[in-house]
Amino acid sequence: MDAAGAAPRRRPLIGPETYEMVFGTVYTGLMTNLLLAVACLPLLVLVAATDLAEAWPLAALAAPLLGPALAAAFAVFAAFGTDGSTAVVHTFVRAWRRHVRRGLAIGALATGAVVVAAVDVAFFWGRTAGAVAIPVLVALAAGTVVTAVLALVAVPEMPGARLRDVLLAAVVLGARRWYLSVGALLVLGLLASVVAARPVVGLGFAAAPLLYAVWGACRFVLRPAPRAA
Repeated sequence: MDAAGAAPRRRPLIGPETYEMVFGTVYTGLMTNLLLAVACLPLLVLVAATDLAEAWPLAALAAPLLGPALAAAFAVFAAFGTDGSTAVVHTFVRAWRRHVRRGLAIGALATGAVVVAAVDVAFFWGRTAGAVAIPVLVALAAGTVVTAVLALVAVPEMPGARLRDVLLAAVVLGARRWYLSVGALLVLGLLASVVAARPVVGLGFAAAPLLYAVWGACRFVLRPAPRAA
């Protein structure tokens, strides 16, 4: 058959751009999980190798490491969502170094508040006043976690803002769009349950996609906040 009668070539159903996007997404997720694990290694060792009921003071001391690690992960998500950047290691390390002080401060404040709430819950447990006090304390602890995560999302978005302004924006906007804050909290709870039940699956595969969902919700909550240079 001559060239004129040759059947036209079919275009591939999936183009190279799609393959690149898929592999870039998978790589970004897996590498972010690895970097999160490395950045929080002392905390992970304590959780995996000790009984938290007895070693919780050490875990509380290591918990603030989550602050700069999450801020760096959120910076990776922002870079990937904006221009498809897959320079995960460079973005994560640069963001961690830039935001380590504010990340540790937010992590320490949140950890302190949650520890105080947990101690108070233990005190009121089984007492008559606990029927009123415990739900309030649990709500305060949950609000603290949401506020901390919102602030950590805002840190890369507002690099020139004072920590007080970041926390204020997180509190006000988180309360204003409480339904999204509750959704982010539920996703965080799902991630915590997965990590507790299957640490390898949670840290190796589930962390990045679930945190990405949290980041997306929190970024929408923070949309009215000014972006300080």
